[in-house]
Amino acid sequence: MAETRSRLYALKPIIDRWPAVRKPEGHVSFKTKLLWTTGSLLLYFALANIALFGVSQQQLDIFEGFRAILAGASGTIMHLGIGPIVTGSIVMQLFTGAKIINLDLQKAEDKAIYQGAQKVLVVLFIFVESIPQVYGFLEPDALFVESVGAGLARTVIILQLALGAVVVFLMDELISKWGIGSGISLFIAAGVSQALFQGTLNWQPVTTGADYNPGGQLGVAPNPPSGVIPMVFYVFSQRSLRSLVTEGGFEDLFIGNQFFPNPILTFLATIAIFLFVVFAESSRVELPLAHGKVRGARGRYPLRLIYASNIPVILMAALIANINIFSLLLWQHPFFSQIPFIGEAWWIGTYSAESQSLQPIAGGAWYLSTFNGLSDWFLPIFDPERYGAFASDHAPWQILIKIVIYLTLFIGGSIMFAKFWVETTNMGPESVAKQIERSGMQIPGFRRDPRVLQKILGRYIPTITVLGGAIVGGLAAIADMLGTIGNATGTGLLLAVGIYIRMYEQIAKEQAMEMHPVLRGFFGAE
Repeated sequence: MAETRSRLYALKPIIDRWPAVRKPEGHVSFKTKLLWTTGSLLLYFALANIALFGVSQQQLDIFEGFRAILAGASGTIMHLGIGPIVTGSIVMQLFTGAKIINLDLQKAEDKAIYQGAQKVLVVLFIFVESIPQVYGFLEPDALFVESVGAGLARTVIILQLALGAVVVFLMDELISKWGIGSGISLFIAAGVSQALFQGTLNWQPVTTGADYNPGGQLGVAPNPPSGVIPMVFYVFSQRSLRSLVTEGGFEDLFIGNQFFPNPILTFLATIAIFLFVVFAESSRVELPLAHGKVRGARGRYPLRLIYASNIPVILMAALIANINIFSLLLWQHPFFSQIPFIGEAWWIGTYSAESQSLQPIAGGAWYLSTFNGLSDWFLPIFDPERYGAFASDHAPWQILIKIVIYLTLFIGGSIMFAKFWVETTNMGPESVAKQIERSGMQIPGFRRDPRVLQKILGRYIPTITVLGGAIVGGLAAIADMLGTIGNATGTGLLLAVGIYIRMYEQIAKEQAMEMHPVLRGFFGAE
């Protein structure tokens, strides 16, 4: 009986003509890879500082709470960041895992169709994410509309957003083929690093010209620096120890308020999470290997605890971000809010009309929204009368339900995406066994047979995939609950630490391959 081909093969004529970065023929030197990687990163920062032309200054950034993980900059060419890329990857992985897409990713032809279809889907999501924003939140400037008309003004803004997203997509492909590591990971690490640096050392005040208001007394000390280190020195130089104790100064310093976005407790939590993630990332199981023909040639194949890398938590965080964004559209957008049954439906998500807040205050979106430090859950549970407003006046039992839902969703979703990622990126036992066998290596004491290798790897890879996915999901969720410096989010901090370590290891591996060209075959570079 002939095997039925996937319907995605209908896209093959489009995929064959789709713009793509050419794959290098043969080995690419380390200096060349470093040059392309550095150049792409500099281009990313340059585009992140180019403001969108024709956009009103009074804009609402619906991605504000997810900037660290979406690697974008509000109101710039990089406004969408990696959002469309990650969303397209989520959809393709879900369809593949649910067997809706009939593709065998072990076959080169099917894998090419899968990757090509994902590119087409990414472009589709570029417009899916940009059009609703321009017609609801990124309003054109009044003078621009008066000059060219509302329709053309919005079209120009949409094209700018699309151009920036396409450039990010091509830069990610360029780094993957000609550079070091992943472009998505590199841009995320760059954005998180910037947020951490500013949250720690920024000496500029949060609100220029405003007065710091300790204990309800106006004008006691000017608005303090937003960075935690200069803020501590500044406040202690301006206020006496007695006033700090009696007027709530220590509470401001450690817990925070509108003038203290980076309190001391958040700074300490960030350091603790950083160290724990480093420990988790460095934990691994190493399988001994020996060359079948070259005596004395030995090595180890590392199976790290975080086997699926940081990709599952990126996908999970992006999924939650999309849920919150679309719930906001259904509540506030002029068109989507008029859709029967789901438009302005309280059970989907309710938002404050007075403050134009991007955070839901009730409904399903509130239960799925991310935490931002202890003030979002611990303080309202500890003292509901004093801190209940921090959790939109929800009862303690509702906050506990939200914690359970959030942890379950984040950990369970990360496990699911970890399994999908391992299967779709040739990291499963069968693929790794073939890779080791092709390199001429084998496990000492076992005959050289990919089926034997597959059986041995099958004892480890499925287990560490699930365990690693649970760990990264749990770490990201707990980091959000404790809070992070610079509002980098727990997911952003977790991703950045993992990316730093992987980048260091990638550079070390590239240098080793330059010294020993025979290793290229083992690492799959040739």
